[in-house]
Amino acid sequence: MQQQARGPVQRFHGAITLKDRMRMLRQKPVTIWLTGLSAAGKSTIAFELERQLVSLGQACYVLDGDNVRHGLGRDLGFNQQDRHENIRRVAHVAQLMNDAGLIVITALISPMRADRAMARHIIGAGNFIETYLSASVDTCARRDPKGLYAKALAGKIPSFTGISAPYEAPLDPELEIDTASLTLSESVAGIFAHLRENCLALPA
Repeated sequence: MQQQARGPVQRFHGAITLKDRMRMLRQKPVTIWLTGLSAAGKSTIAFELERQLVSLGQACYVLDGDNVRHGLGRDLGFNQQDRHENIRRVAHVAQLMNDAGLIVITALISPMRADRAMARHIIGAGNFIETYLSASVDTCARRDPKGLYAKALAGKIPSFTGISAPYEAPLDPELEIDTASLTLSESVAGIFAHLRENCLALPA
């Protein structure tokens, strides 16, 4: 067993390599990083994409922003520093899951470009698929399934992305999905098309 010294903390490497896991699972691990405003469709698309990938025999898992904050990020708030830390933690978990051979789908607002760039660096550029769900503030506010926009507009939620906190849209994402005009099926199909063309051998 090899180890790399780093002060009092050491990195250990087991006998099973990523290539071994890729052969076993018959897939290339990637992280599909869904970003967009609240109510842009991130969670809905993430879980439908997961369902369809699993139905095709792909091993994958969704790291949903709300779910993560019940455990991994339960000590964090929603100011810029805490959002940064939340994304850093999720990115490291996604990287570990990719190293285990899994396809990871993250569903987080992740509003700042610098934080998404950090996530890309942690996960590895070759495994990171930034996917921008490009519904506008007006579109998301009309959907408002949790009633969050109404509360934010009433001043009841501080630092709410799109209302009282900024969202920096990706400048050059691997994929952009206009969820204001596309159905759920069309949105997921667009992601599948990108995966087939770029990294996964999926049936048409």
